[in-house]
Amino acid sequence: MTIDKITRSQIYVLDQDEALDFYVGKLGMEVNTDQDLGFMRWLTVNVPGDPEREILLEKPGPPAMDPATAEQVREMLTKGALGGTLFLTTDDAHKTYEDLVAKGVDITDEPVDRPYGIDFGIRDPFGNRLRIGQMHPRP
Repeated sequence: MTIDKITRSQIYVLDQDEALDFYVGKLGMEVNTDQDLGFMRWLTVNVPGDPEREILLEKPGPPAMDPATAEQVREMLTKGALGGTLFLTTDDAHKTYEDLVAKGVDITDEPVDRPYGIDFGIRDPFGNRLRIGQMHPRP
């Protein structure tokens, strides 16, 4: 057996429409799948041109968890104690940073040149952390 690819990541969001506004409207991602499965809304986004790598924007609740657990997850997420982390790349960290500041995105760290590249931090409306980096070429 050989595992050859990561195709989906998942983060919790409290409101999927607000998540679409953020991930599509502000970050420029595109909707991959938006399907009502009856028991949940399967909502994924991806970076334009990379539909094989999806991010599931999942509301805490059934079928993954019972109502009491879902409430605990929502509470922890709101406090910023449970948010996931996504790592994204860009070809121009400073321009991307300026664009996101202009769009009112919550910036947690300004761009810093590091040994691996230039990166900065943002937070989505639900407490999830995102790092955006312009990576240096590998030797």
